[in-house]
Amino acid sequence: MRLSRKKCIALAAGICLLAGLLLGAGYLKRVADYQRAVRETVIGEVDLTQVADGTYTGEYDVGFVYARVEVTVEGGIITDVRILEHKNGRGGPAEAVTGAIVDQQRIGVDAVTGATNSSTVLKKAVENALRQGL
Repeated sequence: MRLSRKKCIALAAGICLLAGLLLGAGYLKRVADYQRAVRETVIGEVDLTQVADGTYTGEYDVGFVYARVEVTVEGGIITDVRILEHKNGRGGPAEAVTGAIVDQQRIGVDAVTGATNSSTVLKKAVENALRQGL
């Protein structure tokens, strides 16, 4: 049995449509998982007086946004936060939170407007780094 040209084109189009729907559904699930991970992220403060002097690396990953930072503590004071890696999409402006963390000596600084998710990920990476020094 030989399919006509029109039927072959219709079959190919149907297969492409089905593949597109499956890929789209997978992408939407990844986005939903990412948004849930950011929403459920809890950032805690760390008592800096309890953190031993040193340089610590911390990271945090929620899927579409990832950060790895290096935090230096001297005498109970955060002296530097360096971003080693920050996969952020459009969240590059969030990198300003690292300066705010050093200036305010706390993790719970305000997020950068328009880059809230990246701000959250960076702050959690800093927390994870500081917890290594406890």
